[in-house]
Amino acid sequence: MRIIGGAHHRRGIHPPAGLPVRPTTDKAKEALFNILNQRVDFEGLRVLDLFAGTGAISYEFASRGAAEVVAVEINNKCCRFINNIISQLQFDNLRCLKTDAMRYVRNSPGGFDLVFADPPYQMDGIESLPGMIFTNRVLVDDGILIMEHGPRISFSTNPHLRETRKYSKVHFSFFDSQSF
Repeated sequence: MRIIGGAHHRRGIHPPAGLPVRPTTDKAKEALFNILNQRVDFEGLRVLDLFAGTGAISYEFASRGAAEVVAVEINNKCCRFINNIISQLQFDNLRCLKTDAMRYVRNSPGGFDLVFADPPYQMDGIESLPGMIFTNRVLVDDGILIMEHGPRISFSTNPHLRETRKYSKVHFSFFDSQSF
């Protein structure tokens, strides 16, 4: 695993064996950030990374100059790993919160420009997460939600869905607050 862009471009990240995660592949992550390069200005961005796992997505945003990145992860080992990387790379714009992502969404202070969510592919209730994020005003009015999910999940009936991109078994669905 590596950081693809920004101040820590090409920096290798080596998570310990045994973390209960399914990291986003470098190929899919690179495709995602190529899309985002065309749509957002990373400088000043407030980002929420739900189900952060190894923190790979959070590191990308922090490395690219986001003003604030909040990584939400419930697993102790994952949080310790993320906090070690934050310390090693001296990220002052990234913090990890050890809490349940769904609980965080229900009680979020809001104000995020971008929310990235990568729940376990087999998790019950994945389809309800975009609605929760919009109902609880986690995003600013013109914010973007990106859901990473497997091929068996479809958000096609969600009025906030803008598009879905597929990279092998990885799917990214993009949502915004505008209903179509």
